[in-house]
Amino acid sequence: MNAFLTEDFLLLNDAARRLYHQFAAPQPILDYHCHLSPCDIAENRRFANLFEIWLEGDHYKWRAMRANGVAEKYITGDATPYEKFLAWARTVPCTLRNPLYHWTHLELQRYFGITELLDESSAPSIWERANAVLSNLTAHAILKKFNVEVVCTTDDPTDDLQHHRAIAKSHRPTQVFPAFRPDKALAIGDPEFLPWVEKLSQVANVDVPDLSGFLKALHNRHDAFHALGCRLSDHGLNHCYAEPCSERAAAAIFAKARAGHSITDDERTHFASFMMLFFGRLDAEKGWTKQLHLGALRNVNTAARQKLGADAGYDTIGDFPQAAHLAAYLDLLEQENALPQMILYNVNPADTFQFATLIGNFQDGERPGKIQYGSAWWFLDQKQGITAQLDALSNVGLLARFIGMVTDSRSFMSYPRHEYFRRVLCDLIGQDVMRGELPNDDALLGRLIQDICYRNAKQYLQLPVR
Repeated sequence: MNAFLTEDFLLLNDAARRLYHQFAAPQPILDYHCHLSPCDIAENRRFANLFEIWLEGDHYKWRAMRANGVAEKYITGDATPYEKFLAWARTVPCTLRNPLYHWTHLELQRYFGITELLDESSAPSIWERANAVLSNLTAHAILKKFNVEVVCTTDDPTDDLQHHRAIAKSHRPTQVFPAFRPDKALAIGDPEFLPWVEKLSQVANVDVPDLSGFLKALHNRHDAFHALGCRLSDHGLNHCYAEPCSERAAAAIFAKARAGHSITDDERTHFASFMMLFFGRLDAEKGWTKQLHLGALRNVNTAARQKLGADAGYDTIGDFPQAAHLAAYLDLLEQENALPQMILYNVNPADTFQFATLIGNFQDGERPGKIQYGSAWWFLDQKQGITAQLDALSNVGLLARFIGMVTDSRSFMSYPRHEYFRRVLCDLIGQDVMRGELPNDDALLGRLIQDICYRNAKQYLQLPVR
């Protein structure tokens, strides 16, 4: 019987242990997709207590607490930080076999050197000990501690990027770049669309009376992001959009919305399709990598959204049709010779082999792994989901060209997720060695592990070096 969370956690044989400790663990982290606050990085945020850094915005934990019967007061409400922490501590023993149990104790060990199990009885001591360490653990110190070489945040085109400019001038060891997420440009007809267009007009310093002005303003912001080192864009969509829509038709839809008229569902789809091709062309022109996060059904609890707002932990796996829409989108860009590098993430396990096979249809024979099947995302970001993604890619693609893990997190406490992924990866390869399915060759397998954990992403993304 193995002890819990030792240095060989998840590594079940000698080959796995050797691959992890010698080849995976030393690699720097390229966190090319996350939701960290650029303001927190620019200002080198110091966290007042364990609640601020650990629970303040973590909807994974919020969902578990609700499932455990914790009142909203102790999750997103007006309870004190310590009361909220105690509510989480009472929940932790109920998360056995949920990845939250592993992540919670990995984070306590890696950030604070605390090996004690968290529950209601240990909570007061852990609160005091962790808070004492936090007095010296700023945002910059965390990035240094975990050897984070690059962070790419997720930023709206209307962001003025002032924090990114400040970071760029700071000459910190961790390079921090914006990533361009223009999903609000697709949301024509929503109540927030026209106010967002006005904000875009102001930050781009471009009048937007019509579609031409709208596209010019977005092009302006794309240029501004590029100037600050941005080399990735991102979309979070139910499914991809690829309905034929001429510029003339898109202009008419935009004019209709600008005049305050309601937009039909078909018009929304056609306009979104036009804009997705526009953004694909922009990315291809500048050599960016486009990320598509597909399949989540978001904010399904209307009462909760009205009370708490969006992104409060009321999302689920959707069952949207993916393959035909996505293939059509990639094909339209390919026909124009405007298909950028692309990373495709899915959240529905039923679509795993769809995505893994789809990428093989649009490789160009010039850039290794031009179209990537992205790391296991959101509800699949756990041992079983990670293993399924690695297995699917291995079976129908080239695991050796995979660009590895991202945190996709709003929390500075999430960097052990990279360690978790690396351990799962090394154990998977180690088990193949044990069964005689792969050669017990450290030079060959060590190179594979190093490439997946770091080198492939570095070569693929071609981020600037300041």
